[in-house]
Amino acid sequence: MLIALVQIIGGFILLIWAADRLVAGAAAAASNLGISPLVIGLTVVGIGTSAPEMVVSAIAALQGNPGLAVGNAIGSNITNIGLVLGVTAIIYPLTVESGLLRKEFPILLFIMIIATLLMADGMLTQRLTVISCW
Repeated sequence: MLIALVQIIGGFILLIWAADRLVAGAAAAASNLGISPLVIGLTVVGIGTSAPEMVVSAIAALQGNPGLAVGNAIGSNITNIGLVLGVTAIIYPLTVESGLLRKEFPILLFIMIIATLLMADGMLTQRLTVISCW
């Protein structure tokens, strides 16, 4: 039990040190290449938050469980988009112009119909299932 606790604490210390070195290195690279530190910071955060999901999806796919990989990708995207838009809307209300809605709604509707057809049999497959109304 004590060895496991020491390993966990050591892992956290190593993780914090490595994250600090990664951010410092990325900031130095941005400075040398003339890239905005904001872009580098967002890239590091994006990779850092997506890396665990990519590892889980890769392991699941290699172990013959692609459903877990697909569910992980879909669920994480829905959660990330929902949380980002939700927190943003709470802090600062979003204004959407009607021209944008006229342009985006047909695309969104088409994607939703395709996703519904793909999931009509309760499984996400590449085969389109026609929903019978009779």
